[in-house]
Amino acid sequence: MLLLVALQACQSSGKKDTQATQADSSGQESMDTSASVVKPFKLQPRSVKFLWREDQPMDGYDAIVSTIMLDEAYIANISDPEKAALGYVATFIGNECAWDGKASPSRSNLKCKILTALDLGYQCSDTHLGFLRQWFRGDSTALKKLEACPTIPDGSTIQDTFNKIDLKVDGNEIIVAYTVVSINTRHGKSWTWDVKDHFRFHDNRLELVKTERSEPAAADFDVAEDHNPAA
Repeated sequence: MLLLVALQACQSSGKKDTQATQADSSGQESMDTSASVVKPFKLQPRSVKFLWREDQPMDGYDAIVSTIMLDEAYIANISDPEKAALGYVATFIGNECAWDGKASPSRSNLKCKILTALDLGYQCSDTHLGFLRQWFRGDSTALKKLEACPTIPDGSTIQDTFNKIDLKVDGNEIIVAYTVVSINTRHGKSWTWDVKDHFRFHDNRLELVKTERSEPAAADFDVAEDHNPAA
């Protein structure tokens, strides 16, 4: 009888040890699996000439116009944080925006060159603003500014446009440097200035932490001439 009790005790102890080993093994496997799946995104350092202008023939017209050009190869491999930084900047400056067909009463079908290239849909659409609100979800200032999303097509009396956009990734910072031209065709005036926006990438989101802006340089042009101040 004593031998039977001792044998049962040994079997019980061995069973507990086996279960503990299996639990430890299962827990370690779970941790290893979790560690392999959850990998923090890291920006890759780069400098990109994203937007520039070239004189191009105008379709259907015997005219040469200053046209926005984009780095299509870069866009094909762009990261979402960089896409969000460029999309945010492009929200507030015209970039060859035109109504897709007739303007809808809600002004919801404005097609802009940069947003289209970034696959963000129409200006101020749910696709456009939803993407940016997700990335800037911790930046109350940026979110507030997005509430006033403009819908200004090319050809408006007063409008802004880009001359160039350069992007640089340095550590956890995305720097978008660009030149803006503001045009008032009614008064034949234009203003040009440079801007540098500093975006910080952290916790899988973006924050606009600093903006540097030069003083505008004013110029006059003859409205009667076919003159493009952005050229």
